[in-house]
This record gives sequence, structure tokens and C-alpha cells, in this order.
Amino acid sequence: MNEPTGGLSEQARALIAEEEALLKRVLEAIEATRQQAGRERGRSEALARLTGLRDEASTAVESDLPALFQQMDTERAILERKDTAQLPEPHTPYFAHLRLRKHEGGSNEYLLGRTTFTHAASGVRIIDWRFAPVARVFYGYAEGDDYEEWFGERLSEGVVEARRLVVIERGVLTRIRAGTLHLERVPNGEWHEVSALATSSLAGGAGTAVRAGSLGTGSGEAGRAARFDITAQLDAEQFEALQTGVDKPLLVLGSAGSGKTTVALHRLAKLTFDLRAASAPSRMKVVVPEEGLARLSRRLLAPLELRNVSVETLDAWAYASACAAFGLKSIALSPDKPALTSKLKRHPALRPVLEKRLGKKKLTDPSFKRLRRKLAELLTDRTLLEEVVTSSKEDVPWPAIEDTVRHTMLQLATPLAREFEGFDPEAMKTVDGLAIEDSTPDSLANTVDVEDLPLLLFLKARHGHLGLDPLAHAVIDEAEDFSLFELSVMGRQLGKTRSCTLAGDEMQQTTSSFAGWPAALAELGIQDAATVRLSVSYRCPRPVIELARHVLGPLAPEAPPRMGREGVPVGFHHFPEEAQAWLFVRDALKDLLDREPRASVAVIASTPEAARSFYKVVNDMSAVRLVLDGGFTFEPGVDVTDVESIKGLEFDYVILPDATARAWPQTDESRRKLHVAITRTSHQLWVVSSGLRSRLLPTP
Repeated sequence: MNEPTGGLSEQARALIAEEEALLKRVLEAIEATRQQAGRERGRSEALARLTGLRDEASTAVESDLPALFQQMDTERAILERKDTAQLPEPHTPYFAHLRLRKHEGGSNEYLLGRTTFTHAASGVRIIDWRFAPVARVFYGYAEGDDYEEWFGERLSEGVVEARRLVVIERGVLTRIRAGTLHLERVPNGEWHEVSALATSSLAGGAGTAVRAGSLGTGSGEAGRAARFDITAQLDAEQFEALQTGVDKPLLVLGSAGSGKTTVALHRLAKLTFDLRAASAPSRMKVVVPEEGLARLSRRLLAPLELRNVSVETLDAWAYASACAAFGLKSIALSPDKPALTSKLKRHPALRPVLEKRLGKKKLTDPSFKRLRRKLAELLTDRTLLEEVVTSSKEDVPWPAIEDTVRHTMLQLATPLAREFEGFDPEAMKTVDGLAIEDSTPDSLANTVDVEDLPLLLFLKARHGHLGLDPLAHAVIDEAEDFSLFELSVMGRQLGKTRSCTLAGDEMQQTTSSFAGWPAALAELGIQDAATVRLSVSYRCPRPVIELARHVLGPLAPEAPPRMGREGVPVGFHHFPEEAQAWLFVRDALKDLLDREPRASVAVIASTPEAARSFYKVVNDMSAVRLVLDGGFTFEPGVDVTDVESIKGLEFDYVILPDATARAWPQTDESRRKLHVAITRTSHQLWVVSSGLRSRLLPTP
């Protein structure tokens, strides 16, 4: 191995030498164990030995049986397993090094990996980081800390002498991180200290998401709700948009961080003043796709004195509207639904197919029960569904047909409670007190999906008035995530003035429900909407904007947004294994929160499942929250979340923990979602990957 160079300190040289020697010892121990296993254990030999022990046990005295049975168990285990299966992989046998000095004297050395392995002769001990109790010390303490932990019934106390992250690639040590010291081997084999690089640490960004005039999540600091003058924070483009009269619909287009929400909410305040009606705010509505953005919008309306304006998620709006239109107190919603079925029901290809099938014939009884039956007939018609798939150019895949038919038939079934009416109620429960249909397909009986509600309202609207109170004004934020059916029903609520504000950006759509702005405006009945395009991106610094544009690739608009400012380079960090990557992020988060406790940080995973997995690595840290239902508090700390939950939000720092080819494949949907995740940061972005990096990202 090459000697460390690059002007390193004696401390760094000693550290590298120690870790190189340790790795050599580990690899030799693994190889020695592999060879020993091969010499000692052939399958035929093990089988012969086990057979001999069985014969011996059949004639042995009772006092000898325990020892014979123990030997038989050992031989059987050897026979059943592959001898090398339990050995660590030599190309990356471990990813962390922990040395503990006990108060009573002596030191213990542990290596964290994915496989437990001990070689007494060489003093090598690798522990599985997921299960070994001593791993708690590594995650809970820093180098130099006194530790105190209970392992079972034994209290262990001492000092953390060494706590190091290491990266081993193809059996070669390439990176070491010990506290603030970060060492890296460059391609020619030399070692360099890289801790001074801007991208190697998260720093200097606390509070950037609450720049003057911005509407981000910020740092939760006191005084954020102080009232600002309505036009004081707006640029010329944004101010011009506010001049659109109350009777003129407005479409606000702009890239991430350009101030679309700023314009929409400030326009609400201006229109309230222009209308000069005390009841105006109660007849206004803000509708957004996700709960996180709904919470933020409510928070931002307070300083504009618009607390009486209703802010609803798309699902909540659809549910309330359906109950009101059909005169129902409640509607039973499905506890679960296939993803492809949801995609089909919201896809723009369904709209013209339904129109063609329905024709101009009207129902004499547009009741909820009758329309639900009619919708079920349509959604179990395979010919109709095949036409939808074909019209979508297979954006809705063929398996969606069977998923939709099967799911709809289960929803049409008679509920078990009604089918077995008159039976003893206790007999209809499981031993744990739950209804017998819970967590079974029977639980879908007599339910509808939340995606069905706009379809039912759409069907009702074809046969007459919906019966919904008209709105003085509606704000539809992130409008690219609304389906044609949702927009059609919402258009019916606008009344004669058609007063509304749409805010959106086609590049930020996270679903395939968007049919384009002309179609969206047509459904709302506002083809004559005034349009303003915000050209300056204020939120993200230049390096982030450039990465976001690269990720969009062929989907990127011809003209890039004007960038408001320079900023810290994007930090790209790649590791051979996920455990190494996440451990690196954990350390970085702990360090950041120690230095900048008022910072707002988002760890944005590709899926809720990935977010849950990462959260297990950091759930013992204070000020770290798992947010998958939109329950953002907008307080300082770390929100571990997924890309579906963060539309319209803004954070000081953003970390993408799973920028892999599997999590982010080369599809248009992935491009748009990754673009949304990247553009949530107002200061610094880290892109962390392991294994095979996503091909949507630039080549290192």
C-alpha cells in the first residue's frame, strides 16, 4: 500500500498506519478462517462423523448422552451451513472502528460490520451493528466521551478511546473519519486531509430558510409571525401579479423557490382588502396536495390576518365536498388501495374515455348510491379500462386493469356485519377484540377510495347542480398535482366570477395526473386567465439549481431560471454500502445540530419505507423527527421524511440519503421527484449514495 503523503500531520500519518495495519490483520484472519474451514470440513467427512456419533449414542450409557448430543448438534450445524457464509466479505469487511477503555483497566476493540466474526488468535472482533448491544456506545458517544451502558444485567463504564468511520473498497482502505479529521486516498494512492472542503461539512445555513420576504419553514424562531407590509417583500414580477383584479383568474408559473406561494397568499390578502367584505375570508379557500404544505400555508396566513381562510388538502376537500353534495354525514373510505388503481383513476386519459362512454344521457336519480353503482360498472368494464391504458400510451400499465377490477369488486361486496346480522356480536370479533374483517379483503366492502370522490362529484355535476356554496376566491397551489376531475369539480365552486389563483410548475409534478396548463384551465372554465411567469429562483443557490436542471435532463425547460445568488457547492458522498453512508450522515447531523441548534434540516428519502429505515439509525438523537403524514412542526431540528411529503416546503439543509440507481431510476417520474427533493434547500445540499449511484446524477 502507498505511503501517506500530501503534507499530512504526524497524527494523521499515525492514524492511517494504525487503520492500515488493522485492516491487514482482519483480512488475514478472514483468509485463515476460510482455509481452516476448507481443511477441516468436507461434507462427506462431516456426514461420516455425525453417523458415527449417532451409532455411539445408541449404545452409550445415560451419563454420556449430553456430551454426545452436544457434539451431534455441532456436527449437524457444520453440515447444514456453508462454511464461508458466516465470514465477512473481504472487499468491505467492516465500516467502523471502536476502542473502549474500561475504568477498571484494559481496552476492548470492536469493528462494526454486517456479520459477526471473531478470530481470537489475531484479536479481531467484528460485531453486527444491527444487533450487538455494544453498538449503542458507537452511536451514542463521541471520541473522548465517558460512556455508561447496561448490557443485559451488567453495567459497563469507561472512555471511548477511538471512534472512527472507515471506507474499505475492494479490500483497500480509502477513507477515514475521526472526529473533525477526514482523510481520503486519491486515485494515485496518496492520502490527503479533506476536512477543510466546503462540501465535507454542513455549516453556516441556520435561518436561511427565513430570509426576508421568503415563505419557508425556517428555524422556528420567535417573531416569525410579525406582520410585514403586503408588498414590501415582493419583486417587480410578483408585484405586477398582485394587480390582477378580483374578477380575473390568475395563473402563476415559476420554478422551485421563485415565490409562487408568496404571490398566491399575498393576492388573497389584497383581494380581501379590495372586496371590503367581512365575510370574504370565510368564503375563500386554499387547496394543496399534501398535509405538510397545508400546515405551512395556515402558518403563513396568520401574519396576513387571514386566519379565517380555510386551508385544506386535496383529499380533505374532496371528502368534505362529497359529503355536502350528497347530503351525507360520513362516507366509508377504503383502508387500503392498489397504487396502480389510484394512478388509473387520476390519470388524464380516463377523462375523455368516460365522456365518450357516458354520452349525453342523464340519470333521473343522481344519488350517492346510484352513482357509486354506476362508477363501479365503469371501473369493472375491462374494455373501457383497456382503452384508458392505450390512450395513456401505457403510462398506466396493463396490470392496473386487473387491480382495478378486483379492488372494485371487493368494494361492492356486502359487509360481513350485514351479512351475518343477528349473530352474536362477540362471535364476530377475533381473540384480540378486532372485527373479523380487519386487515382482510373483506374490510373493503361498502367503501370507496378517496380518488372516487371527485369522480362521483363529476358524475353528479353532469346531471345538475352540485349544491356546493360558491367561493369568493380559491387558491390552488402546486396545481400540477391535481387531476382533471378534481379541477372540474373545483371549477363548479368558483361561481360566476371564476375568481381563483393557480400556482404551479410542470417540472415539479410528482404524479402523472397532470394534463398540461391548457387542459387544467379548461376544466376550471377559465381559459382567459392572466398568466405571470416568475423568472428568478430565490430559494436555492446556483449549484443546487444547476444540479436540479441536470437531473431533469430532457424534461428541463429551454430557458433556465435566473438564479438569485451563489452558494455552497453540492456535497456528493458515495460509499460501498448503505450502512456506511447512513452512519456518515448520522455523524454529520449530530455535529450540525451541536453547532447550529436553530437549523431546519430535512433528510428526504425516496419512499416512506426508506425514510423509516434511515430513521432507525438516528431515532435516539434529540430533535430528530420521522414525518410521513405531513405533520411538520416547522421547529428547529431534523425531519426525516419522503419526497411525496415535501412539496412546497423549504429547509436550511437537505440531505438525500439514498441517491441510488434502485431508488431513483432513469424515468420521467423519478426525474421530477428528484428535482423536487433537490430544490427544497435554501443553503446546502448533500447527495449521499451507496452501491450503484443513480444515473440521473452527474458523473463524479
